[in-house]
Amino acid sequence: MKTADIRSTFLDYFRSKGHTIVPSSSLVPASDPTLLFTNSGMVQFKNVFLGSEKLSYVRAADVQRCLRAGGKHNDLDSVGYTARHHTFFEMLGNWSFGDYFKRDAIAFAWELLTGVFKLPKDKLWVTVYHTDDEAFDIWNKEVGVPAERIVRIGDNKGAPYASDNFWQMADTGPCGPCTEIFFDHGEEIAGGPPGSPDEDGDRYIEIWNLVFMQFDRAPDGTLSPLPAPCVDTGMGLERLAAVLQHVHSNYEIDLFQHLIKVAAELTSTQDLANKSLRVIADHIRACSFLIVDGVLPSNEGRGYVLRRIIRRALRHGWMLGVRGDFFWKMVKPLVEEMGEAYPELAQKQAFVEDALRTEERRFGETLENGMRLFDAVAANASGSIPGADAFRLYDTYGFPIDLTADIARERGLTVDMDGFEQAMEEQQDRSRKGGKFEAKGLMPAELASQLQPTAFLGYEALTSQGSTVVGIVRAGKQLDQLNDGEEGLVILDRTPFYAESGGQVGDTGVLVCAPGSFTVGDTLKMGGVFFGHAGQWHGKQALRVGDVVDANVDGTRRQAIVLNHSATHLLHAALRKVLGEHVTQKGSLVAPERLRFDFSHFKPMSADELREIEALVNAEVRRNEAAEVHHMGYNDAIEFGAMALFGEKYGDEVRVLKMGGFSTELCGGTHVGRTGDIGLFKIVSEAGVASGVRRIEAVTGAGALAYVADEERRLGEFAQLLSTSGDDAVEKLRQLFDKQKKLERELESMRAKAAGSATADLAGTAKDIDGIKIIAARLEGLDAKALRDAMDQLKQQLTDCVVLLAGAAEGRVSLVAGVNGKALGRVKAGDVVAHVASQIDGKGGGRPDMAQGGGSDTPALPGILDGLAGWIGQRLAS
Repeated sequence: MKTADIRSTFLDYFRSKGHTIVPSSSLVPASDPTLLFTNSGMVQFKNVFLGSEKLSYVRAADVQRCLRAGGKHNDLDSVGYTARHHTFFEMLGNWSFGDYFKRDAIAFAWELLTGVFKLPKDKLWVTVYHTDDEAFDIWNKEVGVPAERIVRIGDNKGAPYASDNFWQMADTGPCGPCTEIFFDHGEEIAGGPPGSPDEDGDRYIEIWNLVFMQFDRAPDGTLSPLPAPCVDTGMGLERLAAVLQHVHSNYEIDLFQHLIKVAAELTSTQDLANKSLRVIADHIRACSFLIVDGVLPSNEGRGYVLRRIIRRALRHGWMLGVRGDFFWKMVKPLVEEMGEAYPELAQKQAFVEDALRTEERRFGETLENGMRLFDAVAANASGSIPGADAFRLYDTYGFPIDLTADIARERGLTVDMDGFEQAMEEQQDRSRKGGKFEAKGLMPAELASQLQPTAFLGYEALTSQGSTVVGIVRAGKQLDQLNDGEEGLVILDRTPFYAESGGQVGDTGVLVCAPGSFTVGDTLKMGGVFFGHAGQWHGKQALRVGDVVDANVDGTRRQAIVLNHSATHLLHAALRKVLGEHVTQKGSLVAPERLRFDFSHFKPMSADELREIEALVNAEVRRNEAAEVHHMGYNDAIEFGAMALFGEKYGDEVRVLKMGGFSTELCGGTHVGRTGDIGLFKIVSEAGVASGVRRIEAVTGAGALAYVADEERRLGEFAQLLSTSGDDAVEKLRQLFDKQKKLERELESMRAKAAGSATADLAGTAKDIDGIKIIAARLEGLDAKALRDAMDQLKQQLTDCVVLLAGAAEGRVSLVAGVNGKALGRVKAGDVVAHVASQIDGKGGGRPDMAQGGGSDTPALPGILDGLAGWIGQRLAS
């Protein structure tokens, strides 16, 4: 039975038993910061088990894609070297949420395995938790499994309920015993039954785990029965396929055999059992599905894990002799195998291929040099790779430390991790010392403990009267007052000034009171909840804590910031519509002059894409939709459709900005009332700032109009220089370029003729020393390329020769030397050039047969050239 048929048969069976078939969730867990990746089938039902979410059904079945390649659950290092470890795998599962329990779950499993899949009953063993007599009796008395094939597993992990057969979600909460089903591959395979001393052999393989969540574990360890016990099962599709297809290794099943054969063709490998082919076949699944689910290669978090998997696959290709592109070509056969079960994979095939090809070419440029360095280091290593060398591989060639450790392990070496960490820390220290650290935003702990958070009034107003100075800080120290001309940070009890946050720069303006005024040059968040107004005091008397001031924000500057900030949200939405949902914000700066938006994308944007983005944003501006602000709980905001930035911290209540049906995001910044207020949106530039991160800079409102006016002015000057109108300027310039190319070709032809004529004359002037023809001459009107051409012609004509040619222009001399025939090995072209160049304040060098150099055009040059034959003669004689 093919893997695809096993998948569909499983779902059809449980559909017939009244289960709702649920699609696989993403490999990126939704709203679960505790997990790096979805590593089991229960992840999408976690809140159901915890009681915080109710579903419209009580029975479910699914095929969940899972990944174990980072964090606590990490099988990456074992992939390719064992029969059953994978980074990506599929988990077949059926679920009961307070409906059926042990009896039905066991009956379903037995019927499916022995009745539908026709596994021999005498090949199946089961385990139960040692006190779970109920499960034991169901297996023995109702199903009919002999007692000798039912193994009771106790607390084998060193604590109460710490057992292979007792499952718990966390240290507290839902938990319960489980029963596992094993398949016996036969006595010809080494290994003993579960619970025996040699259970780690490959003879008895676990294929299905049925978890019975029937208890709630308290912090003190006591167990209380759950009011509605649940069932959570998991069966590895790859393991089941190996059993049903009568093979011992997961890599022998049909799905992997197809991928391995393609990998063998791409790498010109004959041995299909090669472990590197297994690694490549496994890793293409993990990489492709991660990219489908919005993860792109980067240097942090999930993107780093993806990059590590890609580079591990590329390194195994390198081991097989591949020196060009190959890995991205594995996507097509993967779609052929899994595209029907996962349509999103087929839909995003081109995108996945582009992302992998970009990363492959980027790393391919450094892999060979990096491996050469590793080989050199490994050759001198006495059992361990020094930490400094491992860091050099990371810092210079982009080798993740775990990739270095992976290669080292294959060669029987270890890595000095302490030394690596020390080298990393030293680099970070150098970086810190090389930068500037300002303590201007540091909040004294004593002051923070005395104050209430600053009340922000700036959403509704740009001015406030009667704000009280509650603190003054300079360089992290608390002050009582500021004298005339002194700088510091003034903290108010309430303020209309927006403090720099979420990419939006802080407000500027002035604080006014009877003794004088405080010019605000920036506004900063201090301690997360206090607004520090950074600036300088001017007054006949000091500004003191307790003084009452009127706070006035620079309204013109704030309005420009508001336009750019709101446009940033429209830009984000437009990017996702045009480029795809993999686009996520990676940073932003919203200033009055322009906006800057960094986002995840693996290649430069085309001119057409930029025009489409710009058109989409301006269309929303013209629609003049209301910019609505809503306050709600975080989960409610996500259900409302708001986009949250991964890694950002949000409180229980969040602020949601909704602009028509185009953009809905969580944001605490200040914004326009309607999209039409933005006026005009214009992209200024697009460029890469890091691997997998692009940056767009744009302007809005008056800034956009000024930018367009400046472009029109430049276009006018451009047209004037071409003596044409703006409409015809491009065509006129194209004509000029065509004419220039024609003239350059004619000039090149003339130079070639001049070189040919010169060489014809020079050949007859060659001096003969011991059978070697020697020429040293100056040729007028020839550049370095023409000199090389002339030298090549002379070498062909004279055969055994040493030639040096000099050409002068604008006070500088270009030198070209060539050595050919019997002269090779006796005279080096680099020495000839260096000898002449050293006498004219120049230098030069090159290969033994050809070298170049230069120097000053001095009156002594003719004499130097005349004397060269004698110098060469001495070399020939020696």
